[in-house]
Amino acid sequence: MPASTVVLVRPSDDGAFQIFMNRRPQEMASYAGVFVFPGGRVERTDWSSSMLNLVRGISPEDAQRKLGNIAGPEICLGYWVAAARELFEEAGIHFFVPRCNLPTIDSSSLAERLAQKRADLQDGKFDLKTLMVAEQMYCDVGRLSYFFHRVTPEHYPVRFDTRFYLAILPPGQEPLHSSEEVSESIWVTPRAALDYSQTGNFPMMPPTIAVLRTLADHESWHSLCDTFHLS
Repeated sequence: MPASTVVLVRPSDDGAFQIFMNRRPQEMASYAGVFVFPGGRVERTDWSSSMLNLVRGISPEDAQRKLGNIAGPEICLGYWVAAARELFEEAGIHFFVPRCNLPTIDSSSLAERLAQKRADLQDGKFDLKTLMVAEQMYCDVGRLSYFFHRVTPEHYPVRFDTRFYLAILPPGQEPLHSSEEVSESIWVTPRAALDYSQTGNFPMMPPTIAVLRTLADHESWHSLCDTFHLS
């Protein structure tokens, strides 16, 4: 099934960088207890015309080109929307911006309202478009940099055809340590995560390990940002 995943990154004091990973609860039906990046399946509502009218940062045609023409322009842009939505649902991090010509939104009250609505969004009580309309905001997916594609190996019972994105942690935001589908979270360097995986106490899926190996080749924050055009 089509899916989108976000590798959230932040600089560290030594000039390197860390990535954000979370662990799925042990009671989950699939991939229980596994460390992953925030993400999930692409839903039809992610690429509905009403949702895409509230998206900024990349055009449907550019999204299609970046994904190698795997589907129509609108569906391709839906992968970006799904990535932003899943990151918000699982980690509470958002890329929402106010619409033009609207009064300045009080950041503290906005954060409180979004925190209240996040769980309802994940629970399916409404979709992202409804939240954007209610808060008079756009979803700025231009902050997501597409960089990786992997399919879950055939011997796994649940398989995902996943597009991976990199995104810098927005200023003034901090991800949730746990949520409805997350038992715990951790900031870690790609190399350290790979080392932890050798202990047997840090289980990961093969696509996750492949991403970590790619990122581990970049030893500095500037190298990562320059290579993947992060800003």
